[in-house]
Amino acid sequence: MSKKKLLIHEVFEKARKDFPAESTKNGWCKELVDHFEKKLKFIINEKTFVRYYDACLRDNTEPNIKDIKILNKLSEYLGYTDFTDFSRTFVKKNDEAKSTTVKISVDDKEVIPGVNSGIVISLTNTVETTQNFSVPEFVKQNGLGIMEIALLLFLVTGNVVFSNNKKINDGPFTLGLMSGVEPAGEKKYMYWNGERYVATDSSYIRPGLDIVAMNEHLFQHFKKITRKDTLTKQNALGRTWYSKYYNEVEFFTDDGIDPDNGRELRKSTSLIIYKYAGKQKDSIEAEE
Repeated sequence: MSKKKLLIHEVFEKARKDFPAESTKNGWCKELVDHFEKKLKFIINEKTFVRYYDACLRDNTEPNIKDIKILNKLSEYLGYTDFTDFSRTFVKKNDEAKSTTVKISVDDKEVIPGVNSGIVISLTNTVETTQNFSVPEFVKQNGLGIMEIALLLFLVTGNVVFSNNKKINDGPFTLGLMSGVEPAGEKKYMYWNGERYVATDSSYIRPGLDIVAMNEHLFQHFKKITRKDTLTKQNALGRTWYSKYYNEVEFFTDDGIDPDNGRELRKSTSLIIYKYAGKQKDSIEAEE
């Protein structure tokens, strides 16, 4: 389920609880309009709420929400700072039982209350059992650093998982020493991590992460160019594409759709490169 669709589901789930006197779509939408205007100082008309409800809860399709301000206010209604905060931190209640809790304390500095000393990693299955693994004393004596602890956490919390007896990396953060363990061709799915597509063999990882069927071409060639300052007319014209959204321009290495906002990409022109990347003084082409 996409982040936007999940957001609408949760908004109406909260509306059902907040307005128990109402039991219909129109009733919840009217109450939401009133609440947003009085409490959040933001106006969303009733027809808009109805349209979101029909798309997500009735027709099971994607909501057409392009205004980030609306997404931010909907997220604020749920108790989050903004849509980015919701996307990164929201976990559905029925998914909590599948989660892993990691507890760490080092010597006298407790990170999680209740752990007295040493380094303890607690893997908690919220349904049945709790397992505790104590890191040997020699690890502390030899100075286990932050990076080593982080690597250990990635290993035990599922960033590295095993499927068909093969070690793969399904987490949103790729560590150099773990990348390229398994060819993408052996995986059926992929997801966008903000810069490129990452291969996975699971159709579900966590809420808010869109998993799509593996596309070998996009996986190999479609990437966001994070160093815009390296682009010039000589190296980017005819070889890059761009997405412009709220006056923010992102460049990509291939044609397609911007995974972050759903906008169709355009081929980079001299003027676009001049204005938003490595500027070229001899630009003469007009922005399309």
